[in-house]
Amino acid sequence: MEIRVLRYFLEVAREENITKAAAYLHISQPTLSRQLKDLEDELGKKLFVRSNYSVHLTEEGMLLRKRAEDILGMVDKTTEEFRSLDEINGGDIHIGCAESDDIKYFIQTVLHLKEKYPRIRYHFYSSGTDSVNDRLERGLLDMAIIVQPVDLSKYNYLKMPADNIWGVLMRKDSPLAKKEVIQKEDLQNVPIINSRQAMQDVLLDWFGEDQDKLNIVATYDLLFNASVMVREGMGYALGFDKLIYTGADSELCFRPLEPQLASPMYIIWKKYQAFTPVASLLLEELKKEFR
Repeated sequence: MEIRVLRYFLEVAREENITKAAAYLHISQPTLSRQLKDLEDELGKKLFVRSNYSVHLTEEGMLLRKRAEDILGMVDKTTEEFRSLDEINGGDIHIGCAESDDIKYFIQTVLHLKEKYPRIRYHFYSSGTDSVNDRLERGLLDMAIIVQPVDLSKYNYLKMPADNIWGVLMRKDSPLAKKEVIQKEDLQNVPIINSRQAMQDVLLDWFGEDQDKLNIVATYDLLFNASVMVREGMGYALGFDKLIYTGADSELCFRPLEPQLASPMYIIWKKYQAFTPVASLLLEELKKEFR
């Protein structure tokens, strides 16, 4: 299975049209069709359902698309790493990032390093902690910024200087907006939009036995999407402070939990990880700042 053919396959999957994909790839349509047929023969599975004007992935095709994206992501990252070996003043760094206002401390270090090495490119992948950890484990990230306890058996880490404060995002015209803080009992009879990740650990501990009394109507990975749900009247969202604008002209407001719930933030990287020169430079700067 050739890397080139996997790129062909992904382009056809994106376009859902062999003629358009061939034009984008600058090859003939018969050549592309033959390459796809050879790939199906090699795997012994049908990857596309073909019609007169379009093609769609089979279940086997969807599995290959996920694997191909991982493979090509690793190939491209490896190519960047070897290119940067001869380019210490430039190169690429891949960083996973949980949602938090506290990444500003990380960015301040990036900006300091950028003064010395302006040609370094930073690629941020933002998602929930589980997804970020998965990409770090698969070697698609150099390091990650997470909001959860660190597995010391797998990772080295630096603790960032501030904690994230939990609270409730709500409409300003909602009944709970009259309160200065939100307690457990306030949340037992209202629709809750909850963080998928946090309900497995930190919020689970905070609510204790009262978790079963919650009316969870939706879950989210990124708070911006939850804020839209809140604005449209779907419910109250549990999340971090300072992520969503709640100024005078906003329809939304934020109220902290009581007793206070705070989550620390960590920069983590795999033990015995081989860094590129530019990633090593960034890590050394981070150690100066946070140790």
